Amino acid sequence: MRETGKRYTDEFKKMIVEVYNTGKPVKEICEEYGINYASVNNWVNKAQGGSKKISSKPLIKISKADRKTLKENENEILRLKKENERIAMENEIFKKSYCHIHAGTKAIIKFIYTHKDKYPVKLQCRVLGIPRSTYYESFHKKISKRELENTILKEKIMEIYNESKRRYGAPKIHQILCDNGFEVSIKRVQRKMKELGICSIVTEKFKPTRSSQKVEEKPNILNQDFSAENINEKWAGDITYIHTIKDGWCYLAAVLDLCSKKVIGHSFGRTMDADLVIEALNNAYVNQHPKKGEVIFHSDLGSQYTSSAFIEQLKKYEIIQSHSRKGCPYDNACVESFNSILKKELVNHMRYYDFYSARLSIFEFIEAWYNRKRIHGAIGYMTPQMKENQCKNIL
Repeated sequence: MRETGKRYTDEFKKMIVEVYNTGKPVKEICEEYGINYASVNNWVNKAQGGSKKISSKPLIKISKADRKTLKENENEILRLKKENERIAMENEIFKKSYCHIHAGTKAIIKFIYTHKDKYPVKLQCRVLGIPRSTYYESFHKKISKRELENTILKEKIMEIYNESKRRYGAPKIHQILCDNGFEVSIKRVQRKMKELGICSIVTEKFKPTRSSQKVEEKPNILNQDFSAENINEKWAGDITYIHTIKDGWCYLAAVLDLCSKKVIGHSFGRTMDADLVIEALNNAYVNQHPKKGEVIFHSDLGSQYTSSAFIEQLKKYEIIQSHSRKGCPYDNACVESFNSILKKELVNHMRYYDFYSARLSIFEFIEAWYNRKRIHGAIGYMTPQMKENQCKNIL
């Protein structure tokens, strides 16, 4: 869904240009980040210092001499096109039949039968290495309804699992199946995932160590009450560490809206100072533009959040400040949960070369995946963006 009249920070525009420069089609960028074509076009042109309209189909002038050659090659081009389509179809069959190929002839026959309306039986038999006669003779013994249901269910589970980049476990897959009309229990989903040999990406929980540094206690307004009726009532912030091979440790500061669970502001830098958290706060304020005096901002007692520069910025926006108790991460559990998801679903499975590759990867994770596609159990298995849109409609 694309929002109209939405404000974007300069950093967001810059990152979209970087995503475009990786070669990703403009159409995909617009769909993933909820922005329109004209905006992407303007940002890219401004970054390149020109005013040319970007297009995936540039105009090419063909001379008269070339026209004759092109005409002579038309049949060859058509033949190659059909050959490419056939190869693409074979690749699709291989990909979708992954969990069937090693399960024996019976499983392959079920796959062919399930997909006979989409792929020719002759092609499937050839690709999967089974004689057509074997396929047709198998129907002397009728495949049970339950077996076909399990085949379709497994394929749908694999589809959801792969689309989430192996991040979803049984509860979220079960919820999406139910949303798509499947009448299935979570226990059955767990059994089928076990049969497929798949599970959610997991990581060991980080165990913090106690600090010997003396910290002055500050008012804790939230007091672990993370509930919020509407957006822009309660925000929470925190910093996490991201390692790169070339540039060493880098740092991500994030601001989370406790109602929608959306990351409304973030900044990525090489130093963990007050400027990092101020930039994340500024981005959140520009994106949300909340009413003054109504937002509570909660964080830990880190020096960045207790610095005079950060406190002055909160006063400028008329945002009320709240702090966790010393040595109590549960007081800021919502942002700690986001950091855990980021590490579990992305960072722990990557080796970033430098600051720039890490920044682009994390930007795509937050803006294209976490905020817009990843369903969240705490908000009724909606995405954070869907929850925010729902709150705006109510308001």
